[in-house]
Amino acid sequence: MHIKFNLSKIILAWYDNNKRSLPWRVQNNHKHAVYFRILSEFMLQQTQVQTVIPYFNRFIDKYPNLKSLSRAKEKDVMKMWEGLGYYRRARFLLASAKKLEKNNFKLPRDFNEIKKLPGVGDYTSNVLLALIYNNPTIAFDGNVKRIFSRILNKNENLLNQDKIKNDNQRTFFSHNRNSDFVEALMEFGALICRPKPLCENCPIKKNCLFKNSKTVSITKAKIKKTTKKLDIFCYITKRKQIGLTKKNNFGFLKDFLIPKIRIREKNNKKNWSLLKNYSNSISNKKLDINLYYKFSKTIPKNFEWHLIGSNKEIIPSFTKKIISHIEDLYL
Repeated sequence: MHIKFNLSKIILAWYDNNKRSLPWRVQNNHKHAVYFRILSEFMLQQTQVQTVIPYFNRFIDKYPNLKSLSRAKEKDVMKMWEGLGYYRRARFLLASAKKLEKNNFKLPRDFNEIKKLPGVGDYTSNVLLALIYNNPTIAFDGNVKRIFSRILNKNENLLNQDKIKNDNQRTFFSHNRNSDFVEALMEFGALICRPKPLCENCPIKKNCLFKNSKTVSITKAKIKKTTKKLDIFCYITKRKQIGLTKKNNFGFLKDFLIPKIRIREKNNKKNWSLLKNYSNSISNKKLDINLYYKFSKTIPKNFEWHLIGSNKEIIPSFTKKIISHIEDLYL
């Protein structure tokens, strides 16, 4: 998958003139470079840059370095993360900080050693190696895959990432700016080679097979969202309390406060009142939810009463949406 022009030279020139000023973009010799890069990479997973910026700034105000983060209590970190979603990332971040403490907060130089950090996979390991150690590699996130898919006019699913790197070693990594090249590709995909590309502003449009081909073959296979039908049962009181539990079998909400949830069944919902049916979406799952409630003085074992509207608890967005519907009963 050889690219016939000097992509790195053009992309780096574009990056130098157009890169955004982001709080985690620091030189790799910056004293907090490892911390800033790890923190931002965890936060940016499935979350947009503009959403992350205020969370990142608040985080480094409270925890200015990896050492202070490693000694934080999980409940405090989770509270700082509240509203950002995908809460497992916060747990992985804290666990990674604690693990790096054993290495004097230095990032390993080995790809497989970095992958041993909780929540870190191939992509994040490649990113960190490039950004911290200037390693000659490419991190293939969605933005970068889209760039190469269009340059080569190939379906993203048919791209051979190793072959792209190996076939273009000389032009990709002939400079000493591997860190910048990785970041430039991600930036270019976010700002120019977007899902709806700004081809007229693109510095490589003359060399782009997608732009210049009459036959477009890059259509990405869409991930079909599966629909899961759920029944949610809320125990509530006249005093605006709701029964919540952390004991659940839902992976994306494990250890978080939620009501009673069951896969929808056709059995009789005796003594339960249907409040409403609504849709929600988490990752690649669509949720068709029937929300039930009943006023009760007792709740099952492992449940606790929580005051509706209280901000003292760390409650995921999924549960907040449920509570917002329940609040209508008290109007």
